[in-house]
Amino acid sequence: MARFSCNFISYTLQRTVDITVIIPSVTIPESIMALGMHGNKPDNPVSCSHTKNDKYPVLYLLHGYGNNHATWNDYTRIGLFAEEQNIAVVMLSAENKFYLNHRDDDKYYDFIQNELPDFVKGMFPVSARAEDTFIAGLSMGGFGALAHAFSNPEKYAAIGAFSAVSSLDLTGLPDSFKEQGKAYDPLANAKKRKEEGRKLPKIYIACGQDDHIHEASVKFKDELIALGGDVTWDSVPAYSHEWRFWDLQVEKFLNWIPRTDSFAKAGKRQV
Repeated sequence: MARFSCNFISYTLQRTVDITVIIPSVTIPESIMALGMHGNKPDNPVSCSHTKNDKYPVLYLLHGYGNNHATWNDYTRIGLFAEEQNIAVVMLSAENKFYLNHRDDDKYYDFIQNELPDFVKGMFPVSARAEDTFIAGLSMGGFGALAHAFSNPEKYAAIGAFSAVSSLDLTGLPDSFKEQGKAYDPLANAKKRKEEGRKLPKIYIACGQDDHIHEASVKFKDELIALGGDVTWDSVPAYSHEWRFWDLQVEKFLNWIPRTDSFAKAGKRQV
């Protein structure tokens, strides 16, 4: 696994922004198994190369309130899971802005929809195909994943929402942010997309049964199913709003997502 911590100038946000990108390793020959990992054994180990003809599928993984681009990597085994699944993972810092446009210089919605994928595809060996592109997040990041995928369902093959905030409490927030919150309400946009005849991505929703938002998550899940959404639901006893649950769920999500890329066809890498 290669992990890149990047700081680059964003023309959308008009300042520098931090992201972490995980790229799976090349296949490791059995002759250097001391590294503790191996993949599908190559026909000719000498032919191993860091140059990829095929592009990796990519997961945009969004953090929760108070977190940043490094927190998923700090508190979960996302690097291990990305290596096993041969998938690239992109994590960004979005402050506490719910991945929406907030002020003139805080256009996080525009940044994620347009500039971030453009930067990632230009710099790393990741696929541009919608069927290879996934978005997921926890809590505030779960809201962000839902808001982005239901606004532009053709961009993503699947959504993961772990302990997700499914609607915003807009009390006390600035009027400009209230407008954005209403415009990107996940359930309202899911209804609009269905009315427009557009297909929603596959949806994975998970919430611990001891989580304070469990009841709201059940209701949200049921409403999406009633709309005809392709929903997978995982409600796990004895977990609350916590990192142990999100570590468990991101692995389940990566095992669950629909894959048609060549790396998936080669099988899961043993690490």
